[in-house]
Amino acid sequence: MSVFMDLNLSYTAEKSRLQSLIETAAHLGFSTVAINYVFEPADKKKQDIPSPTPINELIDQLPIVQGRSRPIRVLNRLTIVMSDPSHFRPNAAEYRCFDLLAVQPTTEKLFHAACMMYDVDIICMSVTEKLPFFFKRAPVNAAADRGLVFEVSYAAAIRDSTVRRYTIANAVSLMESCRGKNVILSSAAEKPLELRGPYDVSNLGLLFGLSDGDAKEAVSSSCRSVILHAETRKTASGIVYTVKSCQQETLPAAAHCRFTQSCDTQVRFKEPIRSLPHLTTHR
Repeated sequence: MSVFMDLNLSYTAEKSRLQSLIETAAHLGFSTVAINYVFEPADKKKQDIPSPTPINELIDQLPIVQGRSRPIRVLNRLTIVMSDPSHFRPNAAEYRCFDLLAVQPTTEKLFHAACMMYDVDIICMSVTEKLPFFFKRAPVNAAADRGLVFEVSYAAAIRDSTVRRYTIANAVSLMESCRGKNVILSSAAEKPLELRGPYDVSNLGLLFGLSDGDAKEAVSSSCRSVILHAETRKTASGIVYTVKSCQQETLPAAAHCRFTQSCDTQVRFKEPIRSLPHLTTHR
């Protein structure tokens, strides 16, 4: 049975609306969702990146996924809208608070840089206006080789007929370059009524130019690859990861001198992981 995901639920400070979004997603059959925090710098000056709100403060009890006996999984995601190269700060400590990292370039040069160099998980495509550039296969293929995915969201197309034309045109242009691979479909929903079920979303992918198989992968296995890519991005390609231990341990007097603090960071080594689909998430 496929595990469906929607990796873009728009964050809102209104707690009740966000709870309704998560509950509706669980009722529609999504096993994993991501709360999306959008950061759009106004100029070249350094601005504070928003911090994610802990999930237990957003919703008291996670709803059970329809058709499954487990609660929905909720992740945090940061999307940086880039109009200047300085808007993306590599290795910024604030990025580590988020499970997923995405960029939305607004120019061809920034799109090329995101595909070739930026250490992110998702490259978003604008759906509210006609893109000022064409997708070229060289950077698109380079992004695919690096494990990045391209995102197309549909909620804006529900709100406005003009935006609907832009969404379809931009999506079709992207599919012609990437040939339907490394694409995810998400909602970017602000209200529960803007959410659609996973099978409805995959049917929408057919309108964007995806094949039947690629459309189903865009709401399931491709989304899983994004999460696994995010895990490897934060853990040195899955080979090295750190575990912070804060447990009090009873040690012999002779061994106590070896430990100066009750909290220490342990570095562990894992076997190199050859392909993303076989990654194991370490926590």
